[in-house]
Amino acid sequence: MIEFGVRVHHLIATASAALFVIGAAGCSTDSGETRQPSSTVATASTHAPTAAPPVPQGSDGVDIERIEYLDPADADPAENWANLYLPAGDHEDGSVPLVTIVHGGGWESRAGAEQFDEMARELASRGLAVYNIEYRRVGTGGGWPTTFHDVARALDYVPTMAESHPQLSIDDELVIGHSAGAQLAVWGGTRHRLEDDEVGSRPAFVPSRVVSISGPLDMRYAVNHGNGRVIKQILGGTPEQVPDRYESVDPIQNLDPQLPVILFHGLADDDVNPDNSRRYTAAVHAAGGTADLHLFDGETHTSLVHRQSPAYQQIMDRLTDVATKELDKLRNE
Repeated sequence: MIEFGVRVHHLIATASAALFVIGAAGCSTDSGETRQPSSTVATASTHAPTAAPPVPQGSDGVDIERIEYLDPADADPAENWANLYLPAGDHEDGSVPLVTIVHGGGWESRAGAEQFDEMARELASRGLAVYNIEYRRVGTGGGWPTTFHDVARALDYVPTMAESHPQLSIDDELVIGHSAGAQLAVWGGTRHRLEDDEVGSRPAFVPSRVVSISGPLDMRYAVNHGNGRVIKQILGGTPEQVPDRYESVDPIQNLDPQLPVILFHGLADDDVNPDNSRRYTAAVHAAGGTADLHLFDGETHTSLVHRQSPAYQQIMDRLTDVATKELDKLRNE
């Protein structure tokens, strides 16, 4: 049976797609023990700042620049940076759509922005600018609330970045997130609805559309269905222990019917239950908003973001379409 507003894709999977995964990219399925809530940063170890990785080499048709989105006095140079991928050549002002990528990894330090270098290059080769952000995570000085502050500040830097890159079009920016990054991306698209005293409130910039890939978008559900350890770690406790934190950053509790959300989820995802995307889609529809859910047979938590997946090019085509389509048309799909 096909659910309303849900597209189920029956793909011919290859053996390489099933095997090609980044083990560090997913949200852990280990629920772990219930701990007392943390009032500051949810990290078990200290982190000594080092240096950011080198800027990747550009390629034919794609230039890459390093962006530092935080004031040096507040930043960890190893973590608070982004790579901006630009279509090579001269472009008219405001003519290159901007896409932001927020990587996943269970809000932990085991995975970083470099895992989306290939996707960023391909999107740039299609004529899009890509802002691939790094941020502090548990194990690299992040946790509650630092991780959320970092992502908010990275998004808020977009207008400043556009001043020095006038070719960027930021009026209808797309933010893409994978796994934990999908939670951060969708939250980033609704920060304007937060109260003034909440982390990430009063945004200087808000995207007009968001894509979630394998995202835990119902955190109260996810904490009891496979992702308990990492969610309790990043938020500092259970929904009963720190309800205000869940209410503030849980995407399903912060719906904006005016924000179109496109969701991709593999039905063989053993890290983040596909019901997260189903439940979020149903909630958006109930609120009168636009959510377009694509479910893929045989695809795992990480296979969707790798070229070897039968779904990859289909997803890339949809990302390009979403990034360039007029907002009213996207809302009325």
